[in-house]
Amino acid sequence: MNRKIKTLLFLCSLFSFIPVCSTAADKAPLEIGGFKLGSSIDDYDFISYRNFLKQVVVQDIVGFRKGIIYYGICERPGEIVKIKLKYRDSSEAFYKKLLKRYKKKFGKPDAYIGDSFGIVKAWRWTFIDDNNNKVLLRLQNNLKHPDESIGNTVKLELPDRIEAERSCFNKQCAMNRKGKRKDMPSSWSNESWQLMIPQ
Repeated sequence: MNRKIKTLLFLCSLFSFIPVCSTAADKAPLEIGGFKLGSSIDDYDFISYRNFLKQVVVQDIVGFRKGIIYYGICERPGEIVKIKLKYRDSSEAFYKKLLKRYKKKFGKPDAYIGDSFGIVKAWRWTFIDDNNNKVLLRLQNNLKHPDESIGNTVKLELPDRIEAERSCFNKQCAMNRKGKRKDMPSSWSNESWQLMIPQ
């Protein structure tokens, strides 16, 4: 094989790993299970609340067993930035049917993001919506890996909004910490140790 062909093959393999971003605004998914990215959290009734981003757990949604809705508390308080729902049917056969329908509606995925052993199967689509927001859609199947959500899961998120929330929150925390930080004591008294050790 001559040098030009080797170079061409190398460049083709290199560019095959670059994710392609769909720019069709009408194809960007923003809603699932009755929840819409960018809508207010106040538009929904929830069961329980969790921490940052703020999270609410939802249950008994048609077609889904449960889910977590994530919303901002700093940059845009109350705005939903991520939706994660678990399908009621957790079988691999159902996952294959879902994947076929996802591909029919959204086209070929941008990237495979599951593990190389096929224990966690996951695909990602990337879109740009009509407000120029990046939207990530992920479909995942996991029947074995204990550190991942078991079953079939869909995730829909606005990654730039999530990053903006994180940045805003970190800035607020930094401002709140100014002037409150105490230096470590040069020598430790019994009282100092009691603060450091569970009692």
